[in-house]
Amino acid sequence: MVLRLVLLVMLGMPARLLAEDEAGHAHGVDTRGDKGMGFSHDKVAHHFGLTKNGGFITAEVKDQADLEKAKPMITGHFAHIGDAFKKGDFTLPMLIHDRVPPGARTMKKLKAEINYAFRETPQGGRIDITTDNAKALKAIHRFLKFQIKDHRTGDSTAVAEALPRTP
Repeated sequence: MVLRLVLLVMLGMPARLLAEDEAGHAHGVDTRGDKGMGFSHDKVAHHFGLTKNGGFITAEVKDQADLEKAKPMITGHFAHIGDAFKKGDFTLPMLIHDRVPPGARTMKKLKAEINYAFRETPQGGRIDITTDNAKALKAIHRFLKFQIKDHRTGDSTAVAEALPRTP
């Protein structure tokens, strides 16, 4: 009986430690993301999506009362990040996630094959990411799937036919 209890405790500890590590990582992503992006993850909904020729990243204010203050932060961040990604600079995602996001190295190498277009939306903004290069497309999808998981957005990782319409 005592041996069985000891085994259960020993086997349960790695799961508990893993959960604590994941919670710590999630908190770090949120904290570093708020600082790096310039807006709060509590006030702005960040979403990612995959399409047959790339994908998209959106950030939109959750509460209309925060629109006047948060929207300029979103548009400023997206203008900056779109330009950085075009140059193959993925420093900010690496800092936010405390690791090199999957796909980022290939996206950097194939930067000339990938288009990043910023679009302002009524509640914030969106970056459309497109390519005709199969290797770049795979990297974009890996990058966006990682973002979905690490930001815990709950977004689908299914590949949509096209980019969502901009209102």
